[in-house]
Amino acid sequence: MSEEMKPKLSRRQFLKSVGAAAAVASVGGVAGLHKGQSEASESATLTSQGGIGERTVTLNVNGETHRLLLEPRVTLLDAIRDRLGLTGSKRVCDRGTCGACTVYLDGKPIYACLKLAVDCEGRKIETVESLAPPGKLNPVQQAFVDHDALQCGFCTPGFVMCVNHLLKTNKSPSLSDIKHACSGNVCRCGTYTRIFEAAESAAKAMREGT
Repeated sequence: MSEEMKPKLSRRQFLKSVGAAAAVASVGGVAGLHKGQSEASESATLTSQGGIGERTVTLNVNGETHRLLLEPRVTLLDAIRDRLGLTGSKRVCDRGTCGACTVYLDGKPIYACLKLAVDCEGRKIETVESLAPPGKLNPVQQAFVDHDALQCGFCTPGFVMCVNHLLKTNKSPSLSDIKHACSGNVCRCGTYTRIFEAAESAAKAMREGT
């Protein structure tokens, strides 16, 4: 190749051109990132103001009426915990096998993690917080404390709700009755003996009016 045909680009010039190209690409990348963040922020705003699919759901919880903006897929458990701040009902298995999220729906115990909030409109919902005024305990809750019927405590609200429901209809339950009432609940700490003792003690206290 003749001297006239050789490219007249020095090493310094080559590095400058590469650096300039990289700078342009970097600016474009940052702009794209900012655009993505802006779109994400807008999406979050839309969701908080009533995103696609959300609807107003009116729930009667512990005697109070609440109007919530919820997606149809939101469970009753998520609605009462995350939107209403009623965290007594626990999310443990989240698949209807442990009973820690037990609430009353029209007076009957159900797993709140398996019930959609939109299906509970016009119905009476009661959580463990409804059993006694703030700062006080009902006989079942007191019996659980007296008999040390809890360890980690995650399953306790569910057991309390089931035992409380049993004692509303059966003032003198047998041990078999108590075990049956609690059969849908799991205590991973294995405190079943104390739970059954607490249930028997609560039944006695309620019969005697103490």
